[in-house]
Amino acid sequence: MTNLTAKIFHNEAAARAHIEASRWADGVACPHCGSLDTMKMAGKTQAGMFLCRDCRDKFTCRTGTVMERSHIPLHKWLLALHLMASSKKGISALQLQRNLGLGSYRTAWFLAMRVREAMGLGPEAGPMGGEGKVVEADTTYVGGKEKNKHKSKRAAKPQIGGMGKQIVHTLVERDGTARSHHIPNVTGKTLRPILFTQVDRKSSLMTDTAGGYHQIGKQFARYETVDHGKDEYVRGDAYSNTVEGYFSILKRGIIGVFHSVSEAHLHRYLKEFDFRYSNRSGLGIEDTERAALALKGAEGKRLMYSQSH
Repeated sequence: MTNLTAKIFHNEAAARAHIEASRWADGVACPHCGSLDTMKMAGKTQAGMFLCRDCRDKFTCRTGTVMERSHIPLHKWLLALHLMASSKKGISALQLQRNLGLGSYRTAWFLAMRVREAMGLGPEAGPMGGEGKVVEADTTYVGGKEKNKHKSKRAAKPQIGGMGKQIVHTLVERDGTARSHHIPNVTGKTLRPILFTQVDRKSSLMTDTAGGYHQIGKQFARYETVDHGKDEYVRGDAYSNTVEGYFSILKRGIIGVFHSVSEAHLHRYLKEFDFRYSNRSGLGIEDTERAALALKGAEGKRLMYSQSH
């Protein structure tokens, strides 16, 4: 369990040193040109400021991360990263505002969105599964009931299956990671590029009997389905219980913590739930390490306020 009284959560100099050590363990590299020929600038007014001797640009540990141009103190960023990484079902922006002592709900909300961006997969992430591995795929629907929504937010017409709710498609590697996508429908045309880019063809693929998977599944080393419509949930090692367990966590978080998630922001919430699931304690990753991974993920990503709306 993380010690929330640690200096990095309350002292700005300690927080800055922690972030610098995490980001530049092999030497301070200029985020503008990549040069290692850098120097730390002196003076209290330039605390944490570096100068690149090659390109002559100045930078800090915030530059080129989701923290860039943020006025929130670094120690509060670290606490937010820890709270969001360690809470199984997530933490609301209102609670984050209270815990961090932020001035407004909007500030807390945007901070949380940027942390979710940090939790997203980087371009280096390869396909899931592989030879001898099993990947389960399934869809679920999230969102409030149409009758409870404001008239302006209701679906133009009822959607098949979800009645206007949003469709989430998730891939879960057994004893491994999860990847979720907000999709418009469950047709083969939509599912094909997701499965072909995200799952190694040498994997065994397990799904229900949804029609969109039929032709796609044949392209994998092994393909099995279970027919929930006939009360078939397990047949040997053919089942989708693992991905359904993920959906249970996702829905408890959305309903119990966030209450509702808009269509425009759903993909960022999915990044958060995928991150925690893929770095869960069952895989030997505890809170401190999970928060450290989220901090690592902050580099090379930006989210402007205009992009979050």
